[in-house]
Amino acid sequence: MSKFSQEIEVSGHLIDSLILTKIFDKIMDLQGEFQVQEISIGKRKKDQSYARLLVKGKNQKHLDEILQTIYREGAVSKIQKEIKLKRSPKNYVMPDNFYSTTNNHTQVFHKGKWIQVENMMMDKCIVVKNNKAFCVPVRDVKKGDQIIVGEDGVKINPPERPREGSNVFEFMGSSSSSERPTQHIAKKVADDIYNTKKNGGKIVIVGGPAIVHTGASDAVSELIRAGYIDGVLAGNALAVHDIEYATLGTSLGMNVHDATLAYRGHRNHMDAINSVFKAGSIANMVKSKKLTKGIMYECVKNKVPFVLAGSIRDDGPLPDVITDVAQAQREYKKVLKDAKMVIMISTMLHSIATGNMLPANVKVIVVDINQPTVTKLMDRGTWQALGIVSDVGAFLPMVAQQIRKKK
Repeated sequence: MSKFSQEIEVSGHLIDSLILTKIFDKIMDLQGEFQVQEISIGKRKKDQSYARLLVKGKNQKHLDEILQTIYREGAVSKIQKEIKLKRSPKNYVMPDNFYSTTNNHTQVFHKGKWIQVENMMMDKCIVVKNNKAFCVPVRDVKKGDQIIVGEDGVKINPPERPREGSNVFEFMGSSSSSERPTQHIAKKVADDIYNTKKNGGKIVIVGGPAIVHTGASDAVSELIRAGYIDGVLAGNALAVHDIEYATLGTSLGMNVHDATLAYRGHRNHMDAINSVFKAGSIANMVKSKKLTKGIMYECVKNKVPFVLAGSIRDDGPLPDVITDVAQAQREYKKVLKDAKMVIMISTMLHSIATGNMLPANVKVIVVDINQPTVTKLMDRGTWQALGIVSDVGAFLPMVAQQIRKKK
């Protein structure tokens, strides 16, 4: 065995999920060498495969660089090392060389056994306490927390290609496109929403105000009312324009149904904000029957939790909006807990923020007329997202119509 070499092993659906190919590519990209010492390929659909490789580097630093890279693809050392822990020197401070997480499910080798990391998110650290491991954001790090440093004893479990049968994620051959038949994609998305819910899965919508501007508010309201949506995450604007549309028939002063400008329409969104403040909250506005339809109305009536995160550009904002961004992030995370599918609609910033909180096995559908919105989300780590470049005003009603046919 070479002086600067290490045996690694990897198991799972290595071929059809391209895990082994990615490991080979990473080693060669870094100008390393490898020998396949053992390989066993699963013969049936549910069979796993196994491979053992000898990885070689030019020196120890080069070898360590290669190993750290392929560990992120699911490889582990043949001779397993325990994780290394260091204490946080003070609140909000991680020790040097802390392990920075991916959004893939992760295990750590501690006291002779593998432990599943809970609350998995990307770009966080891992805190070990009472023989349990937790993914923790910087703002939740406390002085004295035992935090994993380095890459030893950490195992990534990359998600595998969907194997449960035909769905929208298998149908789409590439990450995003505007060149596929929209009606057919809408049917596939409707099928996936229906089947996810039928199997008891939790579905969350992340929405921007374009839902209302384009006339898709009624479709989203219908999905909430029919029980397909378990949470709504948004900013101030979606709620403001949804309430403006529900009470005044306009969005940004434009009549939604015929696209004409309403008389004195420029003040309508401020009028909607004022109405909520008079009631005290969105829930009170529903209770007093001042708000009788729309997305926010359906959330309140059907006890679907919603979180509105504020930003510096907000008018108002509404009394329900959380203006402390750290607190808003925590509330988003609560709604996203155990979600099986997240549908992101016409909101770049809230979509990227939400993507950073999701483990990689959560199905993510992004619908936006602007292709860079989809691309930026995936570039920032939510690589499992399926991008649909389409006008939400046309696409979402088609999805709702397809689901309606299933009743």
